[in-house]
Amino acid sequence: MADKASRGVVVYGDGLVRFIDPSHTHIHEIASRGSCGFLSLRDSPSPITEDEDERIVKELAQLLDAYDFCIMKNAERIQGLEGPDESSIPTLPKRFMGLRAAIVTNNSRVKSFATELGVTPLELDEFFGQQSLNEQSLSRLLLLLGFKEGKILEVSGFDLLFIHVGLSSKEGAQDVEALGTKQIKLVNELTGSILQRAQPGTDILSRLHFSLVVSYGALLDGEDRNSTSLLSQQLVNDNLSLLIPRQSYSTRGANFAPDIRNYSPMLIAQWQEAVTRKDTAISFSFKEFKERGANLAIPAERFLHEVAFKLWKAPKYGA
Repeated sequence: MADKASRGVVVYGDGLVRFIDPSHTHIHEIASRGSCGFLSLRDSPSPITEDEDERIVKELAQLLDAYDFCIMKNAERIQGLEGPDESSIPTLPKRFMGLRAAIVTNNSRVKSFATELGVTPLELDEFFGQQSLNEQSLSRLLLLLGFKEGKILEVSGFDLLFIHVGLSSKEGAQDVEALGTKQIKLVNELTGSILQRAQPGTDILSRLHFSLVVSYGALLDGEDRNSTSLLSQQLVNDNLSLLIPRQSYSTRGANFAPDIRNYSPMLIAQWQEAVTRKDTAISFSFKEFKERGANLAIPAERFLHEVAFKLWKAPKYGA
């Protein structure tokens, strides 16, 4: 455990797993350095009628442990009811000891939802024009956390920074491949540049808690769910599969959550020098994490609790 509170960066590649290839060396490097695993997701109650922006917000809501609030808001909107009283909204500062968080994104729905949760929204294009990275823009981002030229300022604007990079719901189907390739390139460059800043001899090295989360996004028609199943293939196909004990990733507290799906989880690699365990994974892929990852799977809704613990903003999950 670090002797001072860490400051966190979460790079979230929303719907970009399918675009990762061997050329994305920095993405694979963080997998080889860190501790890898999965974040299980809940099935949407209305997958057929929801649009892409709804899917994006619902999955982000799980990372922020605000899924129930998100579903309640959607139900009230459909029924034409007034939104919840401001005092009843489960904001992050209320729930995590004054946690100051920001999210960098181009998605207007994400910005609106984040604001309700007490998360400061920032425009991605203001830092990365045309989704390209330069050292000046990265320096501006890290300065939000008090990281400056390898040093750590005592005062910072935020404790936790989410960088949301994904596919735009406005893109046509013919543009998805090109955009996905472009966006995963940005994720790769971001990851590499952040790792480059956390070099031996810098103060940042011991205080930066870095998470790379990449999701499948919308499920494709005809996609083989068994290829991304958290259960072993033998158990999936076996008549005794109903006897499999309930997995921890399918529970909420002491209760079984029937809407947790066993397939297409988020992939996550986390790294902090001398804090996170190193497993034997050497590349960022579902197969590699399932065979060699140390963390297996936890519910996506527990992710923020784990990160907040490293930032000294929450007790240890399960303690």
